[in-house]
Amino acid sequence: MPLSDRIEENIQYLKSRLPIGTSFDLMTRVLRLGETRAYFLGVNGFCKNEILQQIFSDLQNPLYVKDGKIEDIVCYMNSKIGYAQASLCDSWEDILRNVLSGPSLLLIDGFPRGILIDVRTYPARGISEPDVERVTRGARDGFVETMLFNANLVRRRVRSTDLCFSVHTVGTESKTDVCIAYLEKNVNRELLKELSERIDSLNVSALTMGSKSLEELLLPKRWWNPLPSIQTTERPDVACSYLLEGHILVIVDNSPVVLIFPCTVFQFTQSSEDYYNSPLVGTYFRLVRFFCIPVSLLLMPVFLLLTGYFPELSDQWGLLSDSGSMTPQRLFFYVLAVEFLLDLLKYSAALNSGRLSGSLSIIGGLLIGDIAVSLNWASIEVLFYAAVTLLASLSVSGTEFSDGIRLYRILLIFATGFFGLPGFLIGLALVLLSIATTPTFGGYSYFWPLFPFNRKALGRLLFRSPTPKAQPSRIWDRGNPHK
Repeated sequence: MPLSDRIEENIQYLKSRLPIGTSFDLMTRVLRLGETRAYFLGVNGFCKNEILQQIFSDLQNPLYVKDGKIEDIVCYMNSKIGYAQASLCDSWEDILRNVLSGPSLLLIDGFPRGILIDVRTYPARGISEPDVERVTRGARDGFVETMLFNANLVRRRVRSTDLCFSVHTVGTESKTDVCIAYLEKNVNRELLKELSERIDSLNVSALTMGSKSLEELLLPKRWWNPLPSIQTTERPDVACSYLLEGHILVIVDNSPVVLIFPCTVFQFTQSSEDYYNSPLVGTYFRLVRFFCIPVSLLLMPVFLLLTGYFPELSDQWGLLSDSGSMTPQRLFFYVLAVEFLLDLLKYSAALNSGRLSGSLSIIGGLLIGDIAVSLNWASIEVLFYAAVTLLASLSVSGTEFSDGIRLYRILLIFATGFFGLPGFLIGLALVLLSIATTPTFGGYSYFWPLFPFNRKALGRLLFRSPTPKAQPSRIWDRGNPHK
């Protein structure tokens, strides 16, 4: 809907669309620029008061309005508003969306356009290192909840003329800003077009959980696919490294998590810590991390299978100190009880203050473990193997990926506990089928570069290359998923 050239009609329309006079954070001001009436609208807390005061002082300065009447709004804006980010707009929808996002509005009588003055500022926390992606060396900054700050962190590292940020709006009520970042010369045009069209076509009221809501809207998954299909990060150095390799970043306002497209399962085994160590040390810990994935998935189910259904192998390998009194049902109960207790300790420590979480987890683990053995709810061997499993899970860099592996492990434990070896084999087949059917955005293979096979790319994922060799001369070919 266009604006009227009569300021009274425009003011009445604003009052009909916005709770002016009711909501305390909406600021209005009736101005007189010489003989011309004007009207100001802004959101308190989103505006830099010092700059606004200077603009108002200049606009009402007798030297600025000595002509009395404003004849040309374009010339007036260019010559009188001494601020860089000012623009004209003639659409009410665009004006309302901008005003509620932070820019202020100035209406001048006699013109069917408004002047948007971008003097916004947002409440924001300080830039600090993410808790879940800490490194012993390297940068200590991380993404925050302000989209502009996050774009600045990317621009600071990638000062390329090809770096582009395109902004979209999602949510009929929230009107959340969503930014797509990419390099013009490296980006996959088909993937970029599909991603932009998908974001523009989303018909939702709000992104209530920020980037997580957008992730689930862009790529709906079935309940039997717990592994993540989109990689996320809160570290600018990690995001920029993927950006330079041809990936696309999606930055959501009010969320410190950046989405990375496209995604493969091997990306969740990477850690920025590898690149802050020497190539040999980084390769060693990367291989350890790869080894921790099958350990986290299979250690407890295999232990339950061997000790409960193959006692001769358990005695031969010394898996249990007293295997004669252990029945499969009893071991099954022990394993389930310990799994529940360790998950309880992990999440209670994660949700408590950092000053208390370490002490709570250590003391709680010692007390509960000792009491559980005394009450015959667990055995020392089960506690040991469960602790190794927990350490292996924590060694996997991707938290969401580790949680998906945990669900697979619980499925294998139930299948093994109820049906023995056939249950273990069937459960393992279901796990592999679930991983194989995990969807990805754009139809790319979830197992690239293993399938389609790319020897050089797979070598780069398995082994930490020195910096001179780690710079790809071209973007990796993932194959055309649409063929």
